[in-house]
Amino acid sequence: MVKPVRSADIVEIVYEEKRWRLFEELRKRALELMEVLVKRGLNPILYGSVARGDVRKGSDVDVFVPHVVPSYKIELALREAKLEPINREIAVATPWQLPKAHIYIEEDRLITFPLVKPKQLEVEFYYFGGAASSEQVKQAVRVPGVDKRLMLIEPTPQGHVEGPVMGKEAEVAKRVGVGLDIVRERVQVLTRRENVGRTGIFIKRALMPNENFEEVFKRLVQSHPEVKVRLKEQLP
Repeated sequence: MVKPVRSADIVEIVYEEKRWRLFEELRKRALELMEVLVKRGLNPILYGSVARGDVRKGSDVDVFVPHVVPSYKIELALREAKLEPINREIAVATPWQLPKAHIYIEEDRLITFPLVKPKQLEVEFYYFGGAASSEQVKQAVRVPGVDKRLMLIEPTPQGHVEGPVMGKEAEVAKRVGVGLDIVRERVQVLTRRENVGRTGIFIKRALMPNENFEEVFKRLVQSHPEVKVRLKEQLP
Protein backbone atom coordinates (compact mmCIF):
# COMPACT_ATOMS: atom_id res chain seq x y z
CA MET A 1 0.00 0.00 0.00
CA VAL A 2 1.27 3.46 -0.93
CA LYS A 3 1.62 5.56 2.22
CA PRO A 4 0.87 9.30 2.30
CA VAL A 5 3.87 11.60 2.66
CA ARG A 6 3.43 13.87 5.68
CA SER A 7 6.57 15.96 5.26
CA ALA A 8 9.05 16.27 2.39
CA ASP A 9 11.12 18.77 0.47
CA ILE A 10 9.94 20.15 -2.83
CA VAL A 11 12.03 18.43 -5.48
CA GLU A 12 12.27 18.41 -9.25
CA ILE A 13 12.20 15.09 -11.09
CA VAL A 14 13.82 14.97 -14.53
CA TYR A 15 12.44 12.29 -16.84
CA GLU A 16 14.58 9.93 -18.84
CA GLU A 17 13.82 9.31 -22.51
CA LYS A 18 12.30 5.94 -21.64
CA ARG A 19 9.71 7.65 -19.46
CA TRP A 20 8.80 10.14 -22.17
CA ARG A 21 8.27 7.27 -24.63
CA LEU A 22 6.02 5.50 -22.15
CA PHE A 23 4.04 8.70 -21.63
CA GLU A 24 3.52 9.09 -25.40
CA GLU A 25 2.38 5.49 -25.77
CA LEU A 26 -0.11 5.72 -22.89
CA ARG A 27 -1.47 9.01 -24.23
CA LYS A 28 -2.09 7.40 -27.64
CA ARG A 29 -4.04 4.59 -26.00
CA ALA A 30 -6.04 7.12 -23.99
CA LEU A 31 -6.82 9.29 -26.99
CA GLU A 32 -8.15 6.31 -28.92
CA LEU A 33 -10.79 5.77 -26.23
CA MET A 34 -11.55 9.44 -25.75
CA GLU A 35 -12.12 10.14 -29.44
CA VAL A 36 -14.64 7.28 -29.60
CA LEU A 37 -16.61 9.00 -26.83
CA VAL A 38 -16.22 12.52 -28.22
CA LYS A 39 -17.79 11.38 -31.49
CA ARG A 40 -20.86 10.43 -29.47
CA GLY A 41 -21.12 13.93 -28.01
CA LEU A 42 -19.65 12.95 -24.64
CA ASN A 43 -16.96 14.88 -22.78
CA PRO A 44 -14.56 12.39 -21.22
CA ILE A 45 -11.56 13.24 -19.12
CA LEU A 46 -8.31 11.37 -18.66
CA TYR A 47 -7.24 11.29 -15.04
CA GLY A 48 -4.35 10.13 -12.90
CA SER A 49 -0.69 9.74 -13.77
CA VAL A 50 -1.28 9.64 -17.54
CA ALA A 51 -2.96 13.06 -17.27
CA ARG A 52 -0.20 14.44 -15.03
CA GLY A 53 2.64 12.83 -16.95
CA ASP A 54 4.43 11.09 -14.06
CA VAL A 55 3.84 7.67 -15.59
CA ARG A 56 5.58 4.48 -14.60
CA LYS A 57 5.48 0.88 -15.75
CA GLY A 58 2.04 -0.34 -14.68
CA SER A 59 0.28 3.03 -15.00
CA ASP A 60 -3.34 2.57 -15.99
CA VAL A 61 -5.16 4.49 -18.71
CA ASP A 62 -8.24 5.77 -16.85
CA VAL A 63 -10.94 7.61 -18.80
CA PHE A 64 -13.95 9.02 -16.95
CA VAL A 65 -17.26 10.36 -18.25
CA PRO A 66 -18.29 12.87 -15.54
CA HIS A 67 -22.05 12.64 -16.05
CA VAL A 68 -24.78 10.02 -16.36
CA VAL A 69 -25.07 8.55 -19.84
CA PRO A 70 -27.02 5.51 -21.08
CA SER A 71 -24.56 2.65 -21.11
CA TYR A 72 -25.65 1.51 -24.58
CA LYS A 73 -24.26 4.72 -26.09
CA ILE A 74 -20.79 3.97 -24.79
CA GLU A 75 -20.91 0.28 -25.63
CA LEU A 76 -22.24 0.88 -29.14
CA ALA A 77 -19.50 3.43 -29.77
CA LEU A 78 -16.84 0.95 -28.63
CA ARG A 79 -18.32 -1.81 -30.77
CA GLU A 80 -18.32 0.41 -33.86
CA ALA A 81 -14.67 1.26 -33.17
CA LYS A 82 -13.95 -2.50 -32.84
CA LEU A 83 -12.87 -2.10 -29.23
CA GLU A 84 -14.24 -5.18 -27.49
CA PRO A 85 -14.31 -5.10 -23.67
CA ILE A 86 -12.63 -7.89 -21.74
CA ASN A 87 -14.70 -7.13 -18.64
CA ARG A 88 -17.65 -5.01 -17.51
CA GLU A 89 -18.49 -4.44 -13.87
CA ILE A 90 -20.39 -2.31 -11.38
CA ALA A 91 -18.48 -1.05 -8.35
CA VAL A 92 -19.75 0.68 -5.22
CA ALA A 93 -17.01 1.44 -2.70
CA THR A 94 -19.38 2.09 0.22
CA PRO A 95 -23.20 2.39 0.46
CA TRP A 96 -23.01 6.19 0.40
CA GLN A 97 -20.45 6.62 -2.39
CA LEU A 98 -20.92 6.95 -6.13
CA PRO A 99 -22.00 3.75 -7.95
CA LYS A 100 -19.83 3.41 -11.05
CA ALA A 101 -19.68 1.32 -14.20
CA HIS A 102 -16.31 0.08 -15.44
CA ILE A 103 -15.65 -1.10 -18.98
CA TYR A 104 -12.21 -2.65 -19.37
CA ILE A 105 -10.77 -2.70 -22.87
CA GLU A 106 -7.59 -4.18 -21.47
CA GLU A 107 -6.61 -4.81 -17.86
CA ASP A 108 -4.84 -1.45 -17.74
CA ARG A 109 -7.22 0.57 -19.94
CA LEU A 110 -10.80 1.35 -18.96
CA ILE A 111 -13.74 3.71 -19.15
CA THR A 112 -15.63 4.64 -15.99
CA PHE A 113 -18.99 6.41 -15.83
CA PRO A 114 -21.47 7.10 -12.99
CA LEU A 115 -24.73 5.22 -12.69
CA VAL A 116 -26.40 8.09 -10.82
CA LYS A 117 -25.80 11.83 -10.86
CA PRO A 118 -22.49 12.48 -9.08
CA LYS A 119 -22.10 15.03 -6.34
CA GLN A 120 -19.71 17.94 -6.80
CA LEU A 121 -17.05 16.37 -4.58
CA GLU A 122 -17.33 13.10 -6.50
CA VAL A 123 -16.46 14.85 -9.75
CA GLU A 124 -13.74 16.94 -8.10
CA PHE A 125 -12.14 13.71 -6.89
CA TYR A 126 -10.95 13.09 -10.45
CA TYR A 127 -9.66 16.63 -10.93
CA PHE A 128 -7.84 16.40 -7.60
CA GLY A 129 -5.77 13.58 -9.09
CA GLY A 130 -5.23 15.50 -12.32
CA ALA A 131 -7.68 15.53 -15.23
CA ALA A 132 -7.07 16.32 -18.90
CA SER A 133 -9.63 16.91 -21.65
CA SER A 134 -9.43 15.23 -25.04
CA GLU A 135 -8.01 18.44 -26.54
CA GLN A 136 -5.32 18.59 -23.88
CA VAL A 137 -4.47 14.96 -24.55
CA LYS A 138 -4.17 15.68 -28.27
CA GLN A 139 -1.80 18.57 -27.58
CA ALA A 140 0.28 16.54 -25.09
CA VAL A 141 -0.64 18.95 -22.29
CA ARG A 142 0.18 17.64 -18.83
CA VAL A 143 -1.86 18.86 -15.88
CA PRO A 144 -1.15 19.26 -12.15
CA GLY A 145 -2.68 16.78 -9.74
CA VAL A 146 -2.10 14.84 -6.54
CA ASP A 147 -0.83 11.26 -6.50
CA LYS A 148 -1.58 8.47 -4.02
CA ARG A 149 1.29 9.58 -1.78
CA LEU A 150 -0.50 12.92 -1.30
CA MET A 151 2.23 14.65 -3.28
CA LEU A 152 1.32 17.49 -5.62
CA ILE A 153 2.72 16.81 -9.10
CA GLU A 154 3.30 19.92 -11.22
CA PRO A 155 4.61 19.33 -14.76
CA THR A 156 7.75 21.07 -16.00
CA PRO A 157 9.40 20.93 -19.45
CA GLN A 158 11.96 18.44 -18.07
CA GLY A 159 9.58 16.35 -15.95
CA HIS A 160 7.79 17.54 -12.82
CA VAL A 161 8.14 19.23 -9.45
CA GLU A 162 6.60 17.47 -6.46
CA GLY A 163 5.85 18.48 -2.90
CA PRO A 164 3.63 17.41 0.02
CA VAL A 165 -0.05 18.34 0.23
CA MET A 166 -0.47 18.13 4.00
CA GLY A 167 -0.16 21.54 5.59
CA LYS A 168 -0.66 23.25 2.22
CA GLU A 169 -4.22 22.19 1.45
CA ALA A 170 -5.51 25.63 0.43
CA GLU A 171 -2.56 26.26 -1.88
CA VAL A 172 -2.93 22.82 -3.47
CA ALA A 173 -6.66 23.37 -4.07
CA LYS A 174 -5.88 26.55 -6.04
CA ARG A 175 -3.11 24.96 -8.09
CA VAL A 176 -5.20 21.93 -9.02
CA GLY A 177 -8.38 23.95 -9.54
CA VAL A 178 -10.67 22.24 -7.03
CA GLY A 179 -12.42 23.22 -3.83
CA LEU A 180 -10.70 22.98 -0.49
CA ASP A 181 -13.24 20.42 0.74
CA ILE A 182 -12.08 17.69 -1.63
CA VAL A 183 -8.43 18.24 -0.67
CA ARG A 184 -9.28 17.94 3.02
CA GLU A 185 -11.42 14.87 2.36
CA ARG A 186 -8.69 13.06 0.43
CA VAL A 187 -6.12 13.85 3.12
CA GLN A 188 -8.48 12.45 5.74
CA VAL A 189 -9.32 9.32 3.73
CA LEU A 190 -5.76 8.46 2.76
CA THR A 191 -4.25 9.09 6.19
CA ARG A 192 -7.01 7.02 7.81
CA ARG A 193 -6.37 4.24 5.30
CA GLU A 194 -2.73 4.26 6.37
CA ASN A 195 -3.79 3.61 9.95
CA VAL A 196 -6.63 1.09 9.50
CA GLY A 197 -5.82 -0.33 6.08
CA ARG A 198 -8.03 -0.72 3.04
CA THR A 199 -11.45 -1.96 4.11
CA GLY A 200 -12.55 -3.54 0.83
CA ILE A 201 -15.28 -2.65 -1.62
CA PHE A 202 -19.00 -2.82 -0.78
CA ILE A 203 -20.24 -4.09 -4.17
CA LYS A 204 -18.29 -5.42 -7.12
CA ARG A 205 -20.44 -7.19 -9.68
CA ALA A 206 -19.20 -8.45 -13.03
CA LEU A 207 -21.75 -8.39 -15.86
CA MET A 208 -22.55 -11.30 -18.13
CA PRO A 209 -22.46 -10.63 -21.90
CA ASN A 210 -26.26 -10.43 -22.14
CA GLU A 211 -26.69 -8.05 -19.19
CA ASN A 212 -26.77 -4.26 -19.24
CA PHE A 213 -25.59 -1.91 -16.53
CA GLU A 214 -28.86 -0.20 -15.72
CA GLU A 215 -30.89 -3.38 -15.22
CA VAL A 216 -28.22 -5.05 -13.10
CA PHE A 217 -27.81 -1.91 -11.01
CA LYS A 218 -31.52 -1.71 -10.26
CA ARG A 219 -31.46 -5.30 -9.05
CA LEU A 220 -28.44 -4.59 -6.89
CA VAL A 221 -30.22 -1.66 -5.28
CA GLN A 222 -33.19 -3.87 -4.43
CA SER A 223 -30.94 -6.43 -2.78
CA HIS A 224 -28.85 -3.81 -0.93
CA PRO A 225 -31.24 -1.41 0.83
CA GLU A 226 -28.27 0.54 2.25
CA VAL A 227 -27.60 1.97 -1.21
CA LYS A 228 -31.05 3.55 -1.34
CA VAL A 229 -30.01 6.07 1.31
CA ARG A 230 -27.32 7.43 -1.01
CA LEU A 231 -29.47 7.33 -4.12
CA LYS A 232 -32.68 8.94 -2.82
CA GLU A 233 -34.45 10.08 -6.02
CA GLN A 234 -31.46 9.63 -8.34
CA LEU A 235 -32.27 6.22 -9.77
CA PRO A 236 -32.63 6.35 -13.58
